[in-house]
Amino acid sequence: MPEIAHAEDLAAFVSASPSSYHAAAEVVRRLDRAGFTAQAETDPWQPGGAHYVVRDGAVIAWRAPQDASGPVGFRIVGAHTDSPGFKLKPEPSAFAYGWSQAGMEIYGGPLLNSWLDREFGLAGRVVARSGEVHLVSTPAWLRIPQVAPHLDRSVNESLHLDKQVNLKPVFGTASLDLLSAVAGSVGLHRDEIDGHDLFAAVTEPPAIIGVTGEFLASARLDNLSSVHAGVVALAAAEPSGQVQVLACFDHEEIGSSTRSGASGPFLESVLKRIADSLGWGADGYERALAASFVISADAGHAIHPNYPQLHDPDHRPSVNAGPLLKVNANQRYTTEGPSAARWLRICRAAGVPTQPFVSNNAVPCGSTIGPLTATRLGIQSVDVGIPLLSMHSARELCGVDDPRWLGAALEAFFVGADS
Repeated sequence: MPEIAHAEDLAAFVSASPSSYHAAAEVVRRLDRAGFTAQAETDPWQPGGAHYVVRDGAVIAWRAPQDASGPVGFRIVGAHTDSPGFKLKPEPSAFAYGWSQAGMEIYGGPLLNSWLDREFGLAGRVVARSGEVHLVSTPAWLRIPQVAPHLDRSVNESLHLDKQVNLKPVFGTASLDLLSAVAGSVGLHRDEIDGHDLFAAVTEPPAIIGVTGEFLASARLDNLSSVHAGVVALAAAEPSGQVQVLACFDHEEIGSSTRSGASGPFLESVLKRIADSLGWGADGYERALAASFVISADAGHAIHPNYPQLHDPDHRPSVNAGPLLKVNANQRYTTEGPSAARWLRICRAAGVPTQPFVSNNAVPCGSTIGPLTATRLGIQSVDVGIPLLSMHSARELCGVDDPRWLGAALEAFFVGADS
């Protein structure tokens, strides 16, 4: 894709993916278009070919050689479909002082003030009494109003947001039932909903901004930028002698310890069943793991021009300078010497620039699915991702070139350009 075309396609992907469940559905839509076929977990595994399996808000897709008579390695790209924000409580509707308000829990570690005075909808899934699952994406129904400085003179000096009291969005002035409106949006009655997983979803569309159009401002770039790069790369990659795998996990922002998260059994189960379908046996599976490699792709930090002291003084990555190679001595990122060298080979083969990222020693480092996958499977891995400003904000910022470069590097990895 030309430079701007990839950024525009990423914007379209984000717009189609207001929740992890929508992201999984959009990944599936694109894989279907690329010739992949669905594999149900309850059915026997199909040997060889291009397939995917969906588990809630997670998707794992793979392309296996038809003639892999002996064990070959897995080339795995891992990313995550969720983003920090707010999740609707089970009985969310309240009425006080003439306002209808929604009860919401904090999901992960959002930048709370970025949600103030921003219109947003609800996105996710509802489960009907029949057991049928409906995807939901509403218009901008909700807003968390900020207090005026006339009422609190300290608000511009020391903003404090009580997570229970100050972050309840308004959605009407009559005594309304929010779940009735949600049910109506998918053609159901309120009493037909037996369960729901509904999240705050920014309704402002992504935008290419800047005097020369060099930035993309959007919700959920952490980490839909990596999911999008992975699916574009896998769809475009030619088959290789190894098994190409894209693992898009859910729940990374809350620790990944779920059935569809990276700490759960999902990826391990899929890899074992691929190996079994190809007749490798238990020893062959372990040999395949030993020959495998994981790229954990998750967004990282560009240097912030207003807070440069929070960055390492000798590592100051910027946007539109290439994906980050993320390093941490305490293995919050999995990059080590051999995996760093392999990433550089991949980037050279793809003609992609890259830049190292390491945290300021006085600033705690985040983590990714990389250490979780490495711990569970013992596969050598590396942590990479595009640089962002405003990570965990309701609206983040990246360069238009970096997502394209990440996709090109992942495609080169899938086809074995580093071999």
